[in-house]
Amino acid sequence: MDPRTIRTKELLKEAFLQLLREGIPLHQISVQRLTKAARLNRTTFYLHYEDIEDLRQHLIEQLQHELSEKFDELTEVNPINRNSQLVALLQFLQLQREEIILLYQFEQLEKYLFDLMYDFIMTRRSRSKKVTKNISIEPRIKAASIIGIIMWWLKHDYHLSPQHITEQIHLLYSD
Repeated sequence: MDPRTIRTKELLKEAFLQLLREGIPLHQISVQRLTKAARLNRTTFYLHYEDIEDLRQHLIEQLQHELSEKFDELTEVNPINRNSQLVALLQFLQLQREEIILLYQFEQLEKYLFDLMYDFIMTRRSRSKKVTKNISIEPRIKAASIIGIIMWWLKHDYHLSPQHITEQIHLLYSD
């Protein structure tokens, strides 16, 4: 991709996230307001996106792609220590913290994260060599609660280490 295109899209992304950070609701973000914040003209915006919704959708899809790659990478490796998978995931999420928090308000990303975690849990269970308990937490409930814990951590206690959060999750769920 042309470096100018990359730079322009990055400026638009940062301006969009900044407006969300300032608490401006999506319906109040206009192309004019966005391009002013990005110090670009409207024509430049329309070279890359149809409208604000198209930009929002693109940013969510870009983040979803990055998340999918990370989840795939973690499930393919299958390390000896299962907790190391979760630590690596949390480290990645911590690096993406602000973008995740700002885009998580859109239901589409929340559902996508849930689906990724559910698949992650199911893959780990299918690869587990230990004998499963007679009573086990239903995977959808486990996925929803882990995503809830992760989002709470990212929003409020992100200073806690990924290792600490992994230990806390492990204490809650041992299957």
